[in-house]
Amino acid sequence: MDSLIRTFSEAQTSRHGYQLAQTLSPDLPQQQLQAIWQSCGHHDAQNVIKRGIQNSTSGFEKLPKDEVQGWSDVYLAYWKAIGELLPALNQAPQASWTKVYDAWKELLSALYRGYIGQGFEAWSIPCLYVVAKNLRIFALKADEERNNNVAAGDTSGQIFQDDFDPESEQHQKLEDCARQLNRIFTLCLNDRAPLEESRKWGIYYIINLLFKTYFKLNSASLSKNILKTLSAYRGDMPPLSAFPKSQQVTFKYYEGVLCFLEENYHQAEEHLTHAWSLCHKDAMKNKELILTYLVPCHLLTTHTLPSKKLLEPYPRLQKLFLPLCDCIKKGQLHAFDLALQEGENEFVKRRIYLSMERGRDLALRNLLRKVFIAGGFEEPKTEGGPRLRRTRIPIAEFVAAISLGSKKAMDTDEVECHMANMIYKDMMKGYIARERGFVVLSKSGAFPGTGV
Repeated sequence: MDSLIRTFSEAQTSRHGYQLAQTLSPDLPQQQLQAIWQSCGHHDAQNVIKRGIQNSTSGFEKLPKDEVQGWSDVYLAYWKAIGELLPALNQAPQASWTKVYDAWKELLSALYRGYIGQGFEAWSIPCLYVVAKNLRIFALKADEERNNNVAAGDTSGQIFQDDFDPESEQHQKLEDCARQLNRIFTLCLNDRAPLEESRKWGIYYIINLLFKTYFKLNSASLSKNILKTLSAYRGDMPPLSAFPKSQQVTFKYYEGVLCFLEENYHQAEEHLTHAWSLCHKDAMKNKELILTYLVPCHLLTTHTLPSKKLLEPYPRLQKLFLPLCDCIKKGQLHAFDLALQEGENEFVKRRIYLSMERGRDLALRNLLRKVFIAGGFEEPKTEGGPRLRRTRIPIAEFVAAISLGSKKAMDTDEVECHMANMIYKDMMKGYIARERGFVVLSKSGAFPGTGV
């Protein structure tokens, strides 16, 4: 405990928030955690910690009485949390991650009370980062432990009732964690202090933790409420560009994914491109996550496919996207359907199945384009005149091409329906002359964006 108090004193003297936050970390070496736990007992822990904090601050500007009491409560809660954490780390028989979560939640509550009424200053908000981040980690471990116990037949602690829904209990602690994080979000958002001394500087870190939690709970729609609230207060907020790049990248990534899920692909592309441009060149996992949604966005907004060079550092994305991209390029409808079916589980898991399915329109466009190119040129009307591509193409040729490409017989009406959709979506320019059995295509730019 003495070394902890010394670090606390140094951090208070230099007003170094991240140094102070390290005194509340559960990631210290286990030997150090053990030493902190054994430094005092239940009967004297409160007095030892309070006396240590009072003595450590006597050499410089003394902390107010309320603030001393606040930090004493925080470190007492931290000491108790270590007492629950050590058995869990050592996998002791009576250890429980649920107890760790509950003790760590009390630590977060002590910090919350410190900022609300005991004078904790804004420079110390990295303490909120460390405690909130680990609360989420312990919630996940507590839920996993509980679900494993239920699967093994241990239902102790489970409340039975007539309308009991086991699925609603799967993320019990994580849902509670989301509520605690929301309290911290409100704490930062409602701070009325001048910006240079405001808790608002901690808001994007907490928002990003909330996004991660909501996505894990499969409740991404709740994130929209956070964005709406943030938008209402934006005039009183520092600009996003003033926050650390890591926070900017994470926020823009989730903002882009939320737009993507609402099928607002142009805005999603804008946010994801911003995240990509700010992402550190060595953060390969983060770049892979961004590309997972940026590739489908480009596919739908600009009809462009990712190059092999772009996907080369990401084997998982190569496996996901390259088979479909090859089918789109070659206009192979049946092969596209098979590739989509093969990757269906992964596409659904990553929430990109519907967007990738729409890539079939591009495959169909490229197949129709091949028919157009194969039609060759018309004879020039005057000797030496310019050669023009044949623009009146029998529907039967398209019927044959689509039937071969999809490996199933297609009737004329169905093919006409597909072609009408292509014209409506501005992927093909022309019109269908049903009475004569022809498709008449534009002489200039029959397939926009393809150079034909």
